[in-house]
Amino acid sequence: METFNISNLDFGIIIFYLIAIILLGFYFGSKHENAEDYFLAGRNLTWPIIGFSLFASNMSSNSLVGLAGAGYKDGFSVFSYEWMAVLVLIIFAVFFLPFYLRNKIFTIPEYLERRYSYAVRAYASAIAIILNILVDIAATLYAGGLVINLIFPQFALWQIILVLAIIAGIYTITGGLSSVMYTDAVQAVILILGSALVSYMAYNAIGGWGAAVEEIANPAHFNVMKPIDDEVMPWPSVFTGVLLLGFYFWGTNQYITQRTLASKNIRQGQWGAIFAGFLKLSILFIMIFPGAFARVLYPMKTVTENGEEVVKALGPSGSLMNIDQIFPTMLFDLLPTGILGIVLAGMIAAMMSSLDSGLNSVSTLFTMDFVKKLKPNADSKSLMKTGRIVTFVVMIIAIVWAPQIGTFDKLWDYLQNTLAWFCPPIVALFVMGLFTKRVNNTGALASIVVGTIIMIVIIYLQMVAGAELPNFLYVAFFHFLACCLVIFGFSLMGTHKPDAELAKVVWSSTDFKNETVSLKDIPWYKNYRIQALLLMALTAVILLVY
Repeated sequence: METFNISNLDFGIIIFYLIAIILLGFYFGSKHENAEDYFLAGRNLTWPIIGFSLFASNMSSNSLVGLAGAGYKDGFSVFSYEWMAVLVLIIFAVFFLPFYLRNKIFTIPEYLERRYSYAVRAYASAIAIILNILVDIAATLYAGGLVINLIFPQFALWQIILVLAIIAGIYTITGGLSSVMYTDAVQAVILILGSALVSYMAYNAIGGWGAAVEEIANPAHFNVMKPIDDEVMPWPSVFTGVLLLGFYFWGTNQYITQRTLASKNIRQGQWGAIFAGFLKLSILFIMIFPGAFARVLYPMKTVTENGEEVVKALGPSGSLMNIDQIFPTMLFDLLPTGILGIVLAGMIAAMMSSLDSGLNSVSTLFTMDFVKKLKPNADSKSLMKTGRIVTFVVMIIAIVWAPQIGTFDKLWDYLQNTLAWFCPPIVALFVMGLFTKRVNNTGALASIVVGTIIMIVIIYLQMVAGAELPNFLYVAFFHFLACCLVIFGFSLMGTHKPDAELAKVVWSSTDFKNETVSLKDIPWYKNYRIQALLLMALTAVILLVY
């Protein structure tokens, strides 16, 4: 395992940053007067803060580590998750966000109660809590622990994870969503600049793009869209599984969408979503490119471990290292003193951003979807107190689980497989609920039962029986289709809500026409639809080039 030393200057920069973040949390914590302030920042946020926070929360240290590792081993196809996010964010801004904001919901599952019933809301909230803990919080702690472990190898990974969780927990428990959002904005800027610098330094270190092309010697490695027989991401899977996972993450996941629920108004939320999509396009250049450059710096080696072939990288000292160690190794190997401290602060910033978002999300879900339902007369201060207790408990659970993630071959595999298991039934509930009046609570409950059974079977076959299933992106999509069919079929039984009630939660072409009228009186550059078209055009150009 590669280990590195850090200078006093770099260490001082990191400590200064951590202290500043904690103080910022205390500052915002002193301003909260009620639950809306704590959980939704008073519903008063504007598009730049929303966009930067969406980006920072998504591109955490597990993404830095995971994307670089995937770019090293599997190639540029992993960018499909990023460009597809652009399309999903546009769909979210056009169709879903207006209904979320008009209904003044605290949590995304709350929409499902208004569309179906509380039982459906509780199911979706429980799944969201599980995923937030397993994917967003625990994986972030694991990735951050890998980085810190390079600096302090004398400490066990679990000990480092413990310290990181405590630091993130302090300012999240204290400051609520305001602390999360404003620190995210700062952290997004540091993250983008730091990652861009690593990409630039790696490019110079290998002597230019040609060296990467020569070393990899496989032109397909640099293609975003892969042939239909590709084992990792065949091109049809981009429009099935990748779209599905992206839609769950950006359109129905409290962890992300909570930021847009805090929008000052619908336009600010829509602009923020479009801005986040624009920022996502940078991922190819600042996070995936370094993985390709690393193939020159740290040649790929295939070794046998426990009877299976495993891909490793040859580190600077000649020792073999796991794929997930590539990006942290590049930091220490390429960056000079002082700059290293700033970029490490950026990585910690990314990790903190994801941690604070996950902790605040679970706190909001548990408090508003379960506690408030059991105690409808609870006042705002007691709800805030409950939220802080929940944040602490979740932090402990994540600390215990995070070290187990190392059993997966790549961090990226863990992240995407876990989402693929849990999200199809949830996405089916939202899509069918928003776009058709013909489904009802009977269909939704039947879909929950069938979807959960399918989920359990898939997990058993994959993790226990060791069965060779088709590509998980295909499996997830067919899981989603099955849930949609069950919702529609069983909705032929049971009763439907009145049309007047459904009009508040089901999209219709009239909504689109009314919005078109409202957009006529604003300048073109403020029209989020035109912004969306320009963003799609830019995305198309990048895809044509790569």
